[in-house]
Amino acid sequence: MVSNDKRIRIITGHYGSGKTEFAVNYVTALREQTEGKVAIADLDIVNVYFRSREKKAELEEKGIMVIASNIEGAGADVPAVSGAMTMPVTNKEFQYVVDLGGNDVGTLVLGRMKPLLHPEETDFFMVVNTYRPNTSTPEGVIEQMENLEYASGLKVTGFINNTNLVRETTAQCLVEGDAILREVTKRTGVPVKYVTYVEELLTEGVPEGLAGELFPMKFNMRKTWM
Repeated sequence: MVSNDKRIRIITGHYGSGKTEFAVNYVTALREQTEGKVAIADLDIVNVYFRSREKKAELEEKGIMVIASNIEGAGADVPAVSGAMTMPVTNKEFQYVVDLGGNDVGTLVLGRMKPLLHPEETDFFMVVNTYRPNTSTPEGVIEQMENLEYASGLKVTGFINNTNLVRETTAQCLVEGDAILREVTKRTGVPVKYVTYVEELLTEGVPEGLAGELFPMKFNMRKTWM
């Protein structure tokens, strides 16, 4: 599963896609499935909510290095990231996950890292929730993908079908997202890599025949009342 992806996994997605929730679940699964060093970088300088750095203590307890702002403290947030973000790129002992902001501003932080990235060891995953306004149609998904590619200078290598209504998600949500992303794949050639689900919500089970590998998730970033 995740251990077979390229060594550097950059995870992006439009606002509200659930990108950070996926990134935290992904790096946790990676830690469980691989040996050696694992790191995650919180490079989202756009959204100050639902930041992967909020889970720094829990992730470090599992043996995952967390790279974020140089400013310590949960109440302090500045649009800056640590210079340490390039270290796991050049140090091939690391399996690396990058939680990246999801628009042209968010991708600017890749400027320092971009010259060090090589296509053969870099995946650029785009998380998509087709219930969000700007990614509710194939045309919208493709437009957002092209914007991200232009701003980052990278090509999307796979979509993450994260179509959901949070705790109101049903199996039909996954089916509807699947239909849209299948059409996007048909037009672009970019495959669906994973389809996410929270098992406790799908009392009727996960639908069969969805594009992409099934990726079970837990709510890490949302409180029980959210």
